[in-house]
Amino acid sequence: MQYVKLGRSGLQVSRLCLGMMSYGSPQWREWILSEEQAVPLVKAAIEAGINFFDTADMYSRGVSEEVTGSLLRRFYPIRDEYVVATKVFFNWSEGRPNRGGLSRKHIMGSIDGSLRRLGLEYVDIYQIHRYDPLTPIEETMEALHDVVRAGKARYIGASSMWAWQFAQMQHTAQRHGWTSFISMQNHYNLIYREEEREMNPYCLATGVGTIPWSPLARGFLAGNRTRDGKGETVRAKTDDYATNMYYSDNDFTIVDRLKAVASSRGKKPTQIALAWLLSKPVVTAPIIGVTKMDHLTDAVEAAELTLTPEEISSLEELYQPKPIAGHS
Repeated sequence: MQYVKLGRSGLQVSRLCLGMMSYGSPQWREWILSEEQAVPLVKAAIEAGINFFDTADMYSRGVSEEVTGSLLRRFYPIRDEYVVATKVFFNWSEGRPNRGGLSRKHIMGSIDGSLRRLGLEYVDIYQIHRYDPLTPIEETMEALHDVVRAGKARYIGASSMWAWQFAQMQHTAQRHGWTSFISMQNHYNLIYREEEREMNPYCLATGVGTIPWSPLARGFLAGNRTRDGKGETVRAKTDDYATNMYYSDNDFTIVDRLKAVASSRGKKPTQIALAWLLSKPVVTAPIIGVTKMDHLTDAVEAAELTLTPEEISSLEELYQPKPIAGHS
């Protein structure tokens, strides 16, 4: 496993980040694995060299954080060797006031709740899950700075938003001498490349590392979806979010090309899709979802693949602009 710096920070992370949304409570999503089901997968990920783990307070309504903390304490006894990222924003408490957004009140209460569920004294990266247009940026950025100053987080990161919003938040922090974001967790994969217009160039120019979510388009890039159906897995059958973002005719055309490149290399489509993403200088570590052992072994192997310029061009040439999806 290769390790790289996250953006211009000194934080070293593995080239793959294990997405812990897959573990928690199946009552939240049918395809979620319980803690005991997750045990062999997380253990194997750590043995493969993955030291970067991403969760959020709203995943499985907090249970994902509990599972994440439990498994990391079980298999990764030296705290300084692994990197944990969690998120704040969404109101998962049935719409009660002050239980969502990026107010100082919510941020301060949420970091304490996350640390309690994780069983940790600090998280390495505390991320805002979305942009909050209802809270002044100064309030949000000062609160995040105070979380870092209090030792409850080492760094801060952000997730999907418009590039101008991200730039405004960064500028506000820098103007006041507050902590700025070192990472952007954005929606980016072979069939959704709208981030290449503004967000990715901005991050590359300013030294912000990107850790894309849905690098395999929620399983669509596995090549097992059909034009007349959702697929055979539990997630494919129940993930309406994916249906709304993908499944255009051109998406299937790109997957056909992906499968052709994969066949020529003797690899799986998912491996080529991950290798393509990792070829982008702005990408630090895609967040991979693992619910089967071959998902993990395929991803680890993909991290060692290098595509030719001709293969990259072949994969990219069919892309057509898409509506913004994931944050608007």
